[in-house]
Amino acid sequence: MGLLQPDSGLLFWMTLAFLVVFLLLAKFGFPIIIRSVEERKAYIDTSLRHAAEAEERMARLSEEQLELKAAAERERTQIVREAVARREEILTQARQEASAEGERIRTQARLEAEREREAILKDARNQVALLAVAITERMLNEELKEEDAQMRLAGRLIDEVTTELKPKA
Repeated sequence: MGLLQPDSGLLFWMTLAFLVVFLLLAKFGFPIIIRSVEERKAYIDTSLRHAAEAEERMARLSEEQLELKAAAERERTQIVREAVARREEILTQARQEASAEGERIRTQARLEAEREREAILKDARNQVALLAVAITERMLNEELKEEDAQMRLAGRLIDEVTTELKPKA
């Protein structure tokens, strides 16, 4: 026979060997292979389910992160508003205190000026009184017998007093 045409005995034994190997595989090998494939399928399904759950958790965490960012932004905005309001309050209070202090200083300056004016007037009165006493003393010290001499002396003393009292420019 040729190489391409098998012998009938060889064909029989090959078929028999194939059937034995097939039956052994069907009895022992295929269940193990099928179980391994089933376990692998279950593992892959579980992994896919876990991946989907993880993806959902990541989406939720991403949403929570966005919410937290928004809340932090709102809180930051609120803090800035409160700080601006507090600054304005402090500035207003400082302006009021400065105004009150300025008014107090002006009042104190007015009182001080009034006291100075009173002291100057008192001093001027004292000076006038001293001049009157001086004039009177001089008149009394002079021995004037004539009325004309007394009048000239009084006039001269009045002129002296008025020139001393005139404000100097």
